[in-house]
Amino acid sequence: MILSIESSCDDSAISITEIKTKKLLFHKKISQEIEHSIYGGVVPELAARLHAEALPKILEQCKPYFKDLKAVAVTATPGLAVTLVEGVTMAKAIAVALDIPLIGVNHLIGHIYSLFIEKETQFPLTCLLVSGGHTQVMEVKSLTEIETVAKSMDDSFGESFDKVAKMMGLGYPGGPLIQELASGGDRLKHNFTLPLHQSPLIAFSYSGLKNAVRLAVLEADGDKSKYKDIAASFEHIATKHLVMKLKKYFKTVPPKTFAIVGGASANLYLRSQIENFSSHIMQS
Repeated sequence: MILSIESSCDDSAISITEIKTKKLLFHKKISQEIEHSIYGGVVPELAARLHAEALPKILEQCKPYFKDLKAVAVTATPGLAVTLVEGVTMAKAIAVALDIPLIGVNHLIGHIYSLFIEKETQFPLTCLLVSGGHTQVMEVKSLTEIETVAKSMDDSFGESFDKVAKMMGLGYPGGPLIQELASGGDRLKHNFTLPLHQSPLIAFSYSGLKNAVRLAVLEADGDKSKYKDIAASFEHIATKHLVMKLKKYFKTVPPKTFAIVGGASANLYLRSQIENFSSHIMQS
């Protein structure tokens, strides 16, 4: 079995996977969303202190598995330095105490590996990663051969949702809050410019869209009844931008298998648009 630790941002998580079957035997996450919500985003030093409290509590529940562990894995990069160190320190201590190997994991690659929990690996595949920290397209030839072919030039998809939510005073995390607000709005009410729509670049950008939303929020002048349309229009353009660039990329590099991973991939509107897009790819 492998014990895995995650502390790259504001979630304290530990899991145990059976090597032979790839079965997830144990997993638990303690979120810090409530503690950070009053600040409108993650406060690194606070996150580190909360990891120091939460991780030992979760590890206590893992003790029955200790005798069967063959390795301990931990998120080593990327992430907040002060929070990563909490997980790495714990992982080192476990590795020394149990005399087992220590495996450092890039958590972006971990997102890809998550596709194969209790499943056989399937390569090659094209993977879209959308999270609070990253937006990128990767060509995955094997578990170790991974090439990033497109990424955000500034804000990530998930980060833009958090920042728009903060503009509206909605709290943190912004993704679910914007999604809920947008569900009752008019997606075509605000004619926000589609980022990089005339650029041949296969890349993503959300800073311009974010600024356009900021101006719309200022124009609303505190009238929160107008926020639904702003949120809906923002969500529509943010998603349309992703799909547009994927279409452009797939014209030259058709995917054999396409996957989407990352926390922001839970957005229902994004999922619906990606599913429609994927169906079109399969038919063509």
